[in-house]
Amino acid sequence: MNSTKTTLPVKEKFILPEGMIYLDGNSLGPLPKGAAARVHTMMTDEWGAHLIKGWNVDEWMAQPMRVGNLVGQLIGAPDGSVTMGDTLSIKVYQALSAALKMRPDRRVILSDSGNFPSDLYMAQGLIQQLGQGYELRIVAPEDVVDAMDDTVAVAMITQVDYRSGRLHDMAQVTQAAHAAGAVMLWDLAHTAGALPVDVSASNCEFAVGCTYKYLNGGPGAPAFIYARADVAADMQPALAGWLGHDAPFAFELDYRPAPGIERMRVGTPPVLQLAALEEAMTVWEGVDMADLRAASIRLSDLFIAGVERACPELTLVSPRDGAMRGSQVSFAFENGYAAMQALIARDVIGDFRAPNIMRFGFTPLYIDEGDVERAVEILSEVMKNRLWDQSQYQRKSAVT
Repeated sequence: MNSTKTTLPVKEKFILPEGMIYLDGNSLGPLPKGAAARVHTMMTDEWGAHLIKGWNVDEWMAQPMRVGNLVGQLIGAPDGSVTMGDTLSIKVYQALSAALKMRPDRRVILSDSGNFPSDLYMAQGLIQQLGQGYELRIVAPEDVVDAMDDTVAVAMITQVDYRSGRLHDMAQVTQAAHAAGAVMLWDLAHTAGALPVDVSASNCEFAVGCTYKYLNGGPGAPAFIYARADVAADMQPALAGWLGHDAPFAFELDYRPAPGIERMRVGTPPVLQLAALEEAMTVWEGVDMADLRAASIRLSDLFIAGVERACPELTLVSPRDGAMRGSQVSFAFENGYAAMQALIARDVIGDFRAPNIMRFGFTPLYIDEGDVERAVEILSEVMKNRLWDQSQYQRKSAVT
């Protein structure tokens, strides 16, 4: 990525339907303009022309580390400490199982009630598989630091609460975990690409995240995993996959882990998805994360003020202080699902999270103040005219 500073927003780098105000990049980012062409080139000029030779000629096998280094630049990770592949749930499982092995005399996984359920499900499944008295201890987000004690093996925390946007202090929580002798695992799904992150400075052992939200890698884009260098040298992966082997093409019958983070590779790289993601990462060229964060807070504050003024039926559930939340704003409303469907029908795209949360993401790469003001205006119309009462907006879809 080059160092020439970029002025936000960079709407011209994305494909967005005309007239749409897209406030859901915290769930799925829009299509970067070059991504479709990059995937087409990969399919025709690489896969089509080279077939299996592409693994060498087009360096497909090196994609996970090459793209991992690009993601690493956004989360404060040094080159060679991040690799790509699989889903976020699998990366959570890998990191969590490796972390537990680092504290064999402890039995508690500490998490909080703001964690994304999939992370908790992976922990529950791992505990059932391991037996041996392991426990998942879930506390309120504000109680995480105080809950650190000498029974905790791993603190598994999502930095930004997916419902409310509440933001954990990475340095403070990591310091508390280490003071208690625990391993620190961060889920950065709602953090990477949304605000400045420095995993190296925090000294956490592990971090994982997805790339289809703020990194705009597309639906099903591969996840990333980071491991601190000293940890990566000795960690024992529970999923000892072929491509995590030290010499995959030696075809040895016994597993020998690859050096460092490469041992967290499992199966064949998703080449098409990585091609799209690699192109999507060019959007970040010249973007200053401090500028992006300041713009995010400014846009979110503008939205909160506008909604509270125009829509008194909605109750803010996100922290009011911008420094205490990620890049999303959530309001509670008893008819939130139907109201959101009415809003979406008018080309203001947010989403809904049970039981009553209307959620809006603010991505300064393609959202500006005019978008925010128009979104408030349309939301006000939905609320004043009770459009959520209309039957077509009350039918639940499979994906909310």
